[in-house]
Amino acid sequence: MSEVLVLYYSRRGATAEMARRIARGIEEIGGVEARLRTVPAVSATCEAVADSVPDSGAPYASLDDLRTCSALILGSPTRFGNMAAPLKHFLDHTAPLWLSGALAGKPAAVFTSTGSLHGGQESTLLSMMLPLLHHGMLLMGLPFTETALLATRTGGTPYGPSHFAGTDDSMPLDEDEIQLCRALGRRVAETVKRLG
Repeated sequence: MSEVLVLYYSRRGATAEMARRIARGIEEIGGVEARLRTVPAVSATCEAVADSVPDSGAPYASLDDLRTCSALILGSPTRFGNMAAPLKHFLDHTAPLWLSGALAGKPAAVFTSTGSLHGGQESTLLSMMLPLLHHGMLLMGLPFTETALLATRTGGTPYGPSHFAGTDDSMPLDEDEIQLCRALGRRVAETVKRLG
């Protein structure tokens, strides 16, 4: 069974909800399963160490999760138009995979959630693509044949799904955002099967 790793950081739950919707899309394709993983928060205090198992949600990712996956879908909330520090911190420690070429040739995609409609959704998605390109991954987005891209009034980009959560994170995913998350999951899973 091929496995798509959905690796994300989520502070308030919106990005985690997107990850779950993407996973549902992946598992609509027979012979492909989703593996949800997250990363621990980064502390400003040098002595702080995260528990080895999170209190709730997906387990923390390891380099083996990346090494053994058939594809990777990476998600982060937007932080000043960039990916969140915990996800960047995790990616900064993937040099052994880069040296071995373990991710080269695998499909990859990205998704994000923002507090404001113009909070840097597309620049965040592009920032997450950069390390994936360095790893030699095959980047995928969403084509405009996904009609929700033309209808959305909140999140959604051809670079990958996005969500407008509001400054207080009170806005749930709307139907267009949900449709785009599932579409990305299906698209990556279908590509894994074709490359299989």
